[in-house]
Amino acid sequence: MLSSKASCNSHGQDSSYFLGWQLYENNPFHEVENPTGIIQMGLAENQLSFDLVESWLRKNPDVMELKKGGESVFRELALFQDYHGLPTFKNELVEYMAKIRGNKVKFDPNNLVLAAGATSANETLIFCLADPGEAILLPTPYYPGFDRDLKWRTGVVIVPVHCWSSNGFRITMFALEEAYERAQKLNLKVKGVLITNPSNPLGTTMTKEELDHLITFAMAKNIHVISDEVFSGTVFDSPGFISILEAAMDRNLENTDVWSRIHIVYSLSKDLGLPGFRVGMIYSNNKTVVGASTKMSSFGLVSSQTQYLLTNVLASKRFTSKYMKENQKRLKKRKEMLVSGLKKSGIECLKSNAGLFCWVDMRHLLSSNTLEAETKLWNQMVCDVGLNISPGSSFHCSEPGWFRVCFANMSRGTLQVAMRRIKDFVERSNFMGRSKMNYQQNMSSLSRKLLSNWVRKLSSPDPNEHER
Repeated sequence: MLSSKASCNSHGQDSSYFLGWQLYENNPFHEVENPTGIIQMGLAENQLSFDLVESWLRKNPDVMELKKGGESVFRELALFQDYHGLPTFKNELVEYMAKIRGNKVKFDPNNLVLAAGATSANETLIFCLADPGEAILLPTPYYPGFDRDLKWRTGVVIVPVHCWSSNGFRITMFALEEAYERAQKLNLKVKGVLITNPSNPLGTTMTKEELDHLITFAMAKNIHVISDEVFSGTVFDSPGFISILEAAMDRNLENTDVWSRIHIVYSLSKDLGLPGFRVGMIYSNNKTVVGASTKMSSFGLVSSQTQYLLTNVLASKRFTSKYMKENQKRLKKRKEMLVSGLKKSGIECLKSNAGLFCWVDMRHLLSSNTLEAETKLWNQMVCDVGLNISPGSSFHCSEPGWFRVCFANMSRGTLQVAMRRIKDFVERSNFMGRSKMNYQQNMSSLSRKLLSNWVRKLSSPDPNEHER
């Protein structure tokens, strides 16, 4: 009785990434009310700098009360809903985007399309670039939500570009070519390649070499490049962030065909820590893409009230400068706390410089180098240890044993509790491992001794043999 879309199971909700959330919601940690509950370390939210935003709002009550110059603008905002968005908001937004990129890239507000978060923006862009049954290349590991955002309603096929730990999961021309050839063997028409920069889940910024590979590859194959840059404002360490547009400008590609095939997705969910405000955007120099996505944005608009509030926030240049600097400082400090805590338990992380998470190497804790062993370890971490961390398999990682662990969505005290739990788990695992090894060694030694005695007895002459 229902449509195939409603009854199909291609949403991706059955991924361990989302299942971990469900387990957490059934037993959430609280330092007083539920100290043995599950700690949420699978949610990439930035809660470290809320106080800075709240402080600004307290000092500017007119904005919260929807006033301008002491006069209410409620009626104006309540009645206005143009899908092009408030011009003042788009102007402030492009300035903020340029500021994050060190003003090395300038953005035209006429090329900006507002959307209800990056989820909506990514899906809208895919609708514009590809038809059902066509393919988008996506380097692994990648954000599990892309299985929903990019292909559930669009009908587009995701073809993974396999990246490996041997080079820090960096994108190579060989990996891109291999994925393209694989798509061709499946009779899939490749329409583009999508990257996250900084990477989710790696927490790393892409190098100039990687970006050049992508641009060269897109030019050779005549395809699009989509750069999801929602974590661009979270870069807290060197090397700095290079936008795909900056890399293209360095090659003087502004007046070439590829310039119209480079698109950016951005949002304020990660940088400003406002995922509930649902503010995302598409930036493209392709007028047809801008026009089509603007029309499609009718299905996911940003409220006028939200645009008004954030226009005023972003217009405060002193505040945005202070926020960016302090937020990056806090993210770096919290990330170092996580890395240090894990290291004390003998667990290493991929070296990172951005994001709200670390890509954690737990391969040595697997019982075997298999997906089944990773799933078993994940179950132990969530159900026994009480930490919802996300397994690499949910990010389509090609190697078992990697996990994404978030650090910015909890208090310092909660992170300390999480580190103690991991330490206890590793110590128990090591003890059990040593006990099992000692038992096996003792049994092996006993077996060898018994075997030696048996051989010696067989080889010795029987003293009663002559009497027979």
